Amino acid sequence: MHQRKRTRGCDCRSIAAPCWRRRTEARNVVLDVLIKHQTEGHLATDEIFFLAKKRQPTIGLATVYRTVEGLRQSGMVGAIDPGDGRMRYELKQEGAAGHHHHLICRSCQRIIDYNDFQKEEIRLVKKTQEHLAKQYNYKIIDHQIEFIGVCPECQKAGADGNA
Repeated sequence: MHQRKRTRGCDCRSIAAPCWRRRTEARNVVLDVLIKHQTEGHLATDEIFFLAKKRQPTIGLATVYRTVEGLRQSGMVGAIDPGDGRMRYELKQEGAAGHHHHLICRSCQRIIDYNDFQKEEIRLVKKTQEHLAKQYNYKIIDHQIEFIGVCPECQKAGADGNA
């Protein structure tokens, strides 16, 4: 499985403006952390807070939570639940090139992005979306697919994915 390539240096601040009533330095710092660390994986809120605090020591945890939630509600940030009680966040990429699904290890909570879809996968998802849209008279704008399992490293260590 190939991990998704992410573009560096996108200026999301102008896109993010609608999700905030008032722009603050603290909110800009949170967004910068998400942009700068997007290639390193999926960050939990406490990790975002730790990295933001290095840049702005006065930033509060509540500000980080509110900012991340505002970005999630605006559609700029996606949330992933690996099953350990700590949501992980990632910047969403525009278009088909940024679309991906997740493999989540139930043992170590590692999240792998994959976008090397097979033609059959693409056809099945498209057919399913069309069926659901018609059956429920629903305008589907996006989807998120997560496969939960046990990664090779945890399998070697004897994990079976059952808590």
